[in-house]
Amino acid sequence: MSPALNLTERQRRHLRGLAHALKPVIRLGNAGLTEAVARETDRALTDHELIKVKAPGGDREVRDALFAQLAERTGSALVHRIGNVAALYRPRPDVPRIVIPGD
Repeated sequence: MSPALNLTERQRRHLRGLAHALKPVIRLGNAGLTEAVARETDRALTDHELIKVKAPGGDREVRDALFAQLAERTGSALVHRIGNVAALYRPRPDVPRIVIPGD
């Protein structure tokens, strides 16, 4: 697991635009953040770099904590969250496919 990414606001804005058309590829169930969900999220980030994750409705603080924990466990950046959907980004270690602007 790599350290969490620090993105500038400009980079976040760019990634939010790219994530807008994406459908959630990971769905957190009532069991929350399990090891299997973390592994599948890691695999999806390796394949796609930018993904959306959907959590069950309910308490906003609990949902935000789940998204933050998932980002930390996968070494990704939490790009943004709207309602119960969050976008995560982690560049591929070999050849990143998404080019994000510098500072």
